[in-house]
Parts: sequence; structure tokens; C-alpha cells
Amino acid sequence: MIAPRRWLFALVAAGVVGLVAVAVVIGGALLTSTDQQAAPAAPRAAAVGPQALPAQPVHVPAGQPPGTVRLPQGATAELVRKEIDRSGTLPVPDGIGQATWWGAGLDAPKGATVLAGHVNWKGSVGPFAELWESRPGQRVTVVDDGGREWRYQVSEVVTVHKDDLPERARELFGQGGAHRLVLVTCGGRYVGGDLGYDENRIVIATPS
Repeated sequence: MIAPRRWLFALVAAGVVGLVAVAVVIGGALLTSTDQQAAPAAPRAAAVGPQALPAQPVHVPAGQPPGTVRLPQGATAELVRKEIDRSGTLPVPDGIGQATWWGAGLDAPKGATVLAGHVNWKGSVGPFAELWESRPGQRVTVVDDGGREWRYQVSEVVTVHKDDLPERARELFGQGGAHRLVLVTCGGRYVGGDLGYDENRIVIATPS
């Protein structure tokens, strides 16, 4: 149970048949997402310490438009900035090719820039399904709305069981500590009910 002093942060997808909530706690806030099929699990990689702040603008990779993230194997998702409303809800974009962006800005000196996307939806595989194949050392690029590119390198790949996530929430998603990009999706074993999937895949990347 989340302490009363903590605020609720719910990530909800509308219009999904057979809605399944996947709980993720972010710095004492509850994040939920929805997906329909499990993705294969993978072993957790060793953590790597924080690196330097983002480099100066460089050439944007061909084919990556502003306001998108490009994952290591080339999948892209359109970023939709969302903030929590009075009910504490942060909606997930309806499009499977979109991802919610919450938290720190790309130029922030500290804190997590959290990108949350679907692993799949209504029988279609989402770009964030690629997170289940991510490995440390791979590159992630984000192009902001102004066309500036921000380069990151995957430093940690974590598979967390829902029961273990609350105690790691501040470490993974908190707005303190060195700036980092945190990509989140669900997967693992589908168990149904309120839990949905039993795991979350979390890929952490640091500026390069």
C-alpha cells in the first residue's frame, strides 16, 4: 500500500478492450499501463554509474523526425508530453506508435526522463517491445520538438517483478540523482486479473 503522503500517478490507456493495469511505482507514485500480450523476459544486466551531461547538438539520424525516440534496433515512437491531472492520472497515448514522456527535461542536470510505451496493443506489436532485447552499450536517441538530438547509451537493463518494484521506485524513476533516460514497458508472464503482466522491463540510458 502506498502511504497517504504519496501522490497517485496513474498511467491509463483508454479504449482498450480487456483493459489490464500494470502497476509501476515512480518515486512514491503509482504508474499503470496497459498491454495485451506478454513479451519474453531477459536476465537483468549489471548497473553502470552515471555519465556526463548531454553533448552538443549533432546530426539527426536520417528518418527520425522531431519529437521522437529511436531505440537501439531502430524502432521509433512519437513522444507525447503528459502531466498528471487533478485525479493523479497521466494517460498513455492511444496510438501504439506513441509513448508518454513524463519527468525531467532532456537538458535537465538531474532526474529521470521517463518514457513509457506499450509492448503491444490489439494484436499489434509496439516499438517498446524492443526493450526486451536491449543490452548495455546500445544507443538511444531522442529528437526534441525543435529538432535537437540527444544521445544516450544504455547503462542498465532491469526486469522487475511487480511485487519488488515499490522498493526500487525512487532509485529507478526518482527526480534526484544524475540525469538519465528511463524507458518502461510491461511484459513477462501474463497472469491476468488486476496485475496483468507480472514484470516490467526498464531500460536506463545515460547521456553520451
